[in-house]
Amino acid sequence: MDVSKPSVARMYDYFLGGTDNYLVDREACAELLRIAPSTKELALNNRAFLVRAVRYLAAECKVRQFMDYGSGLPTRPNVHQVAHETDKSARVVYIDNDPIVLGHGRMMLQEDPETTAVLAEDMRHTDAIFQSAEVKRLIRNEPTAALFVSVLHCIPDEDDPWQLVRDVAQRLPSGSYLVICQLASENETLRNATTRFMREVTGGHWGRVRSLEEVSRYFEGLELQKSEEPCEVSRWYPDTEVFPRQATEEWIEYGGVARIP
Repeated sequence: MDVSKPSVARMYDYFLGGTDNYLVDREACAELLRIAPSTKELALNNRAFLVRAVRYLAAECKVRQFMDYGSGLPTRPNVHQVAHETDKSARVVYIDNDPIVLGHGRMMLQEDPETTAVLAEDMRHTDAIFQSAEVKRLIRNEPTAALFVSVLHCIPDEDDPWQLVRDVAQRLPSGSYLVICQLASENETLRNATTRFMREVTGGHWGRVRSLEEVSRYFEGLELQKSEEPCEVSRWYPDTEVFPRQATEEWIEYGGVARIP
């Protein structure tokens, strides 16, 4: 575990008001805020989107199993806690390869080992994930929600995040769902600046900030839910008008929820 370089998960934790981060993460966040001043509000809105999406899928779509890709550090409410508001038997597999995430996640999940698990795996390794003991134990042949919330920008183009999404969708039964969003901007200069900065500070553990059109490609062949097209996530099926407003929108979290036909 290398804590000499910032971690995307720990930086996100800091923006959400968490304490599982280090000085190097906070210094990186301060520099990122100079480049993109609305990043904290963006992070808060993204977490609220995750909660709304899971609640919608559990309560309205009757989904009872979830796979959270690149789950990050535990931040209440977590996916299983939101799903359990609807059904205490809902099952969740968290997937991440950050050692700190894994340690904190496994401590948190001691509260409910029967319905939750943390899988130590790179989210790009689809075969290994679906063949794992954790997925075989908890994910059955029924509609499932795969969550790619603010993680696909961590995957470089050469690893083809679009194909990753398609591969996962093909593994899931018809009637399953994908929750997808990633950092996006229509400003090419901003995309290049933030991408360059994040690659430098994370030691290359970063992909790319993408255009809205590029993010929309994730949804090809899927049936969007509660929106006619992908959107800035605070505008997806809002449950309140009270949410952190981005003072600027140099970049946004862009995406939505879609059903697999």
